[in-house]
Formats: sequence, C-alpha cells, structure tokens
Amino acid sequence: MNNTEFLEFMNINNYIDKNSHILHKFFELSENARKITAELNNKYHTQEEIRELFSALTNKAIDNSFRMFPPFYTECGINITIGKNVFINACCKFQDQGGIEIGNNVLIGHSVVITTLNHDFNIENRMSMYAKKVKIGNDVWIGSNVTILPGITISDGAIVGAGSVVTKDVPQNAIVGGNPAKIIKYI
Repeated sequence: MNNTEFLEFMNINNYIDKNSHILHKFFELSENARKITAELNNKYHTQEEIRELFSALTNKAIDNSFRMFPPFYTECGINITIGKNVFINACCKFQDQGGIEIGNNVLIGHSVVITTLNHDFNIENRMSMYAKKVKIGNDVWIGSNVTILPGITISDGAIVGAGSVVTKDVPQNAIVGGNPAKIIKYI
C-alpha cells in the first residue's frame, strides 16, 4: 500500500479492524514520522529548515508563512494538512492517522494534543480502531494544554481556552473552555 492508497482508505473508512493490513501501514508511517521528528526535535533548525522537515513529514508543500517551535510529535504525519499563517508552539502531539485539517491564520498553543483514533469498546475487539478527522477552521486560537478528541470541528474564529478538553464541535466565533469544553460566550 502506498501513501496515496493509505490516504484514500482513511478518507473512506472509519473502522480499522485489529487484523487489518492497514495496521502495517500505520507502523511504516510511524517509523518514518519518528525518524523525521527525531531530526526536527533534537537540534536547532531555522524556520526554513523546520518548514522543509515538516513538508517531508506531511508529504505536502508547506507555506512560507508556517512557523513552529519544536519539539513536535506525530504518529503518522502524512494525514496533516496545514493552511497559511499557522503557528504551532512547542510540545504538541498530533495523532493524525484519521486526518487533521488546519485552516489559515491558526494559533496552536503549547502541548496541544489532537487525536483522531479511538479503540473499540468491545473487549474482544479493543485493538480495533475508529478513525475520525479533526477539522480546525480559519482564524482559530487554541490555548495551551488543550486536548481535541476525534471527529471534532472547530469552526472559523473560535477560541479554545487553555486546558480544555474538546468533546463536541465548536461553533463559529465561540469561546469555549473547561473539561468538557463548554461555550463561554461568542465574539
């Protein structure tokens, strides 16, 4: 299975059986992501070099306006899509097998965790997984130490307060906070 076939599979299927051949691709992509993030995280790089490494990680062109403060961690890499003028602060963890789409003009604070996989509740199938894409709109600010669960959409203009656990979609121009995150007010 090549990378294009993997992305097509993940966009169509949201259930990955514990015996699926797709898990071998998960491990292959994980090894590549670990190799690239080890280079990214373990020595100084200019922002230009960071963009080059992030482009290799995602297998996509990264806009010159992209900025990041490593370290950064991911288990896959190629199912991340980044818009223009995006800033990712230090120590973020992206579990992107199910897909992470980040719009334009997005700020992501320290130690943000974005998850796209959940395990089956049935004990016999616990190693099987459900994949759901996370979508972050334009002009979004995600505070430090936020956790975003699989399948969440954070709409344009929203702000997610530091330390929040996002379990439901966030409406446009909403400010949310808490665990679970709830609407505090609208901008």
